[in-house]
Amino acid sequence: MGLALILFSFALITHLSPTYGYDPLDPNGNITIKWDVMQVNDDTQDVRLSIFNYQLFRHVEPPGWRLSWTWPGDEVIMNMLGAEATEQGDCSLFRATNQLPHCCDKKPVIIDLLPGAPFTKQVANCCKGGVLPSFTQGPDTFGAAFQMSIGTASAPFSSANFSAPGNFSLGLRGYSCGDPFEVPPSKFIEDKGRRRTQALATYNVTCSYSQFEASPAPTCCVSLSAFYNDTIVPCPQCSCGCQGQTGSNCVKSGDSPSILQLPNEAPQPVVQCTQHMCPIRVHWHVKESYREYWRVKITVTNFNYAKNYSQWNLVVLHPNIQNVTQVFSFNYKPLHLYGNINDTGMFYGIQYYNDILLQSGDNGNVQTEILFHKDSGIFTFREGWAFPRKISFNGDQCVMPPPDHYPRLPNSGHFGAPARSGLIFSSLFLLAVLF
Repeated sequence: MGLALILFSFALITHLSPTYGYDPLDPNGNITIKWDVMQVNDDTQDVRLSIFNYQLFRHVEPPGWRLSWTWPGDEVIMNMLGAEATEQGDCSLFRATNQLPHCCDKKPVIIDLLPGAPFTKQVANCCKGGVLPSFTQGPDTFGAAFQMSIGTASAPFSSANFSAPGNFSLGLRGYSCGDPFEVPPSKFIEDKGRRRTQALATYNVTCSYSQFEASPAPTCCVSLSAFYNDTIVPCPQCSCGCQGQTGSNCVKSGDSPSILQLPNEAPQPVVQCTQHMCPIRVHWHVKESYREYWRVKITVTNFNYAKNYSQWNLVVLHPNIQNVTQVFSFNYKPLHLYGNINDTGMFYGIQYYNDILLQSGDNGNVQTEILFHKDSGIFTFREGWAFPRKISFNGDQCVMPPPDHYPRLPNSGHFGAPARSGLIFSSLFLLAVLF
């Protein structure tokens, strides 16, 4: 019975792990696709598609999203603004002749236009190259939109016979999308607030992220040190891979890697040879202790020769995060994820200063120092309390060292000697007074 309970508990924890699609540091994070039917004509239907990144700290990075779906019938895209269809679904050339060609696949693939696209091809909130910042770091740019006109070879469209497509995909590693479901029609403000419109019908599709599906191996690790101990705890060995392992190539420090990256694919990591083999290392150093405050230094190092990390961020889970007093050279935002519990915070770069973490090299790191106020009720340096419980980089959880490896305080005989001497002196003084 006890063994069964343990196995059940382990299965439950594993099921709720962020590597399986649920992130306790961003419990409501998702990407939502919104399909708005705007107008039904005699032989076409006008649709507006929107994509919103509601994740708190995970971006959609270059080369961006590649949206696809499966038509319920013989629908085809007649024309499009704000995006373009690839050869699998582009039927715009046949619009003039009203032909519905057999070359058009039942699963169109849509890509975003690049910034600076011709004005005649743009619509509001389009043309971002498929890149979507997180909801926290891009509150004004976390969404994208495009419009299209849909035709069909069968009966004319009507508001009664149309159903949304299925099998949606963002074309991004780690994301899976559910079935579309109907929601109340969207409302829009047009002409700079002078006119309001409403969709005829609206369908939402929710897409969630799984770190395990995106990459079976972790992508970052954490190392630790403290002023009260000479030991530097490195990232656990083989945190993200092992040197010499099949498919785990690395570049020795000082060598110049040969990098060939395809423009339409996410860059594969080309990492510096380390004992952890991670593209990103986060180092947490307990730097100083004052009477009412204590100070931490964080250094984020990029060991990836193939990538600059734009709009990077760190999310830290620590019981003293509510007492952050000052953050030097980083932005900071507390994340109140569960009511009044305030143990999670987000750190990210200052725009035009250090919001891009450069490729591996002398400048491939960013640093900050954080000043915490000491909460007399919970503060201690004992038992590794000063170190974070979890750290994630760009939404992916980092590998932490085992707790029994954390830097320890000196032996109590050395560290606590002044306190005991004071106690002995006080006792002798009290005896002298009494007798």
